[in-house]
Amino acid sequence: MALIEVRDLEKIYTDGTETPALRGVSFSINSGEFVAIMGPSGSGKSTLLHILGFLDRHSKGEYRFEDKTIDDYSKEEVAHVRNKKMGFVFQTFNLLPRTSVLENVKLPLLYSDVKEAHWDSLAKKAIEAVGLSHRMSHQTSQLSGGEQQRAAIARALVNDPQIIFADEPTGNLDSKSGQVIMQILQKLNDEHGHTIILITHETYTAENAQRIIRLHDGKIESDTLVDHRRKADHFVK
Repeated sequence: MALIEVRDLEKIYTDGTETPALRGVSFSINSGEFVAIMGPSGSGKSTLLHILGFLDRHSKGEYRFEDKTIDDYSKEEVAHVRNKKMGFVFQTFNLLPRTSVLENVKLPLLYSDVKEAHWDSLAKKAIEAVGLSHRMSHQTSQLSGGEQQRAAIARALVNDPQIIFADEPTGNLDSKSGQVIMQILQKLNDEHGHTIILITHETYTAENAQRIIRLHDGKIESDTLVDHRRKADHFVK
């Protein structure tokens, strides 16, 4: 059974006029895959991520997550799936600037059923996984851009999600910092089995994945395996 199944998916924005963002998109993603969804600005890739992450609803077609559609979940169950089974990493980090890395990473646990006594240990484990233990007590405003994105990944990891959505995670970073971020995502996929869905407009970044889905004008242009997968350089702490 596929983790994600999308069939004839459409998204139409209505604001006086109808603007189609997705036009009959179909694909499936199995648990443990690392898939890049790429395309130029306006191709529909971020819209698709928001639908897959239960942050928005599609207009037509069908989206099944773990063989259930969003209509099969109650509002409480949707919130639980987003918090427990999905982690999100965005281009702009979305960290609290005058709060420590540890406190930022613990934030998703506030909305979980995990007992507070375990929050510190889970957050520290996630921070260690991204090589940021030496900056744990620093405020996020004191970190470099690459370190902030690593903190954001740790926050996405803290609930041990089944799937991580990364929307242009290297977009605000220099090439070296971006390389570290891609190495972390590869490690989470290769060694820990997390399903990764990466949104990017860069072929160089997409080739870190195992498979690339290319969108153009809201339609799938191609869906191919990566023949020569790019391996990020050795992780530098």
